[in-house]
Amino acid sequence: MPAATPPRPPAATLDQPVYEAVLDAVMHGRLRPGERLGEPALCERFGVSRTVVRQALHRLAELRILDIVPNKGATVARPGPKETRDIFAARRVVEAGIVRMVAARITHGEVQRLKQRMRAEHEALHQQDHARWVALAGGFHLALAELSGNAELQRILTELMTRCSLIVALYEAPGESSCEHEEHEQLVEHLALRDGAAAADAMDRHLLALEARLSLPEELPQG
Repeated sequence: MPAATPPRPPAATLDQPVYEAVLDAVMHGRLRPGERLGEPALCERFGVSRTVVRQALHRLAELRILDIVPNKGATVARPGPKETRDIFAARRVVEAGIVRMVAARITHGEVQRLKQRMRAEHEALHQQDHARWVALAGGFHLALAELSGNAELQRILTELMTRCSLIVALYEAPGESSCEHEEHEQLVEHLALRDGAAAADAMDRHLLALEARLSLPEELPQG
């Protein structure tokens, strides 16, 4: 008998490839703040209808990664100074919790894999491969979230870090680095000792330093 036709996925899932592709492009700087997203190009690339593309874009707008203006379409968001400070405050809370959880459960093998990441970061810096180093530095934070074993924290941090990618693209001062390799090494040392309090303090200092390296404009007074 002929093979059965596989069931079509529910309509609610058809936009996932579009959603993930745009999210990844924002996170890795291929889409810049203020850049417009053309619906026809996305429809053609993914072979889906405009309805599906719009569903993905609206999901991203709910995360404040995109701005959608009626009759004008979607553009990559441009976070302001207050939003920037709020995002970093949220990251400090989330990531301090993550490293406390990781410190309580990390294994020797996981410590060694984090140290391998540190060696890869160092190599990318030494070779002046900025794109690879940026990807590794951001991936370090997501790797810690994965080690926490908490899928919700992973999801929340991924969203926060995607918005931070927009912030860095807008406000990072020339010659500054979004993450410092030595700060990551200190975090790994605390985790290897299973010292959650020290790791949380180090993460807080790391994220405060990252925020301080941004060149934020003055906020206009509310009138």
